[in-house]
Amino acid sequence: MKKVIISILIITSSVLIAQSLFSHCEVPCGIYNDKMRCDMIEEHITTIEKAMTMIVKISNEDTINYNQLVRWINNKEKHATEIQHIVSQYFMTQRVKPVTEQDTEEYKKYIKKLTFLHEMIIYAMKAKQSTELDNVKKLGSLLSKFRNVYFASESPKHKH
Repeated sequence: MKKVIISILIITSSVLIAQSLFSHCEVPCGIYNDKMRCDMIEEHITTIEKAMTMIVKISNEDTINYNQLVRWINNKEKHATEIQHIVSQYFMTQRVKPVTEQDTEEYKKYIKKLTFLHEMIIYAMKAKQSTELDNVKKLGSLLSKFRNVYFASESPKHKH
């Protein structure tokens, strides 16, 4: 009986860990789709914008549907967290490679990429904290700037 319980615990733990690791790995597997990740961020930004609009709309109704309000707030938080995860775990951890200061032009591009990514993390956090659409607009602008710098300097094999 003890072995059965231990086996169940191990299987359950494995499934839970596998689900949390479903996002892109750090093996490294060499399978990347940078454009898709940017498209995912863009979709998260659109979802956050919709959530903010609905939160404001529901909050201003005569009879507030608190269940829907909480669902939209949770949705906004989830998508902002997803942006932070993609930016930090995918791009900053795996895709943006450090460059030495001696390679002046590449180093400038490297700093720009890191700056845009860092600002995206900050504005995703700000999107969690409020319903100000300016934060969403800033996220979209930063993503556009990042795409321009990132895809201009990456090798053709990573431009999916």
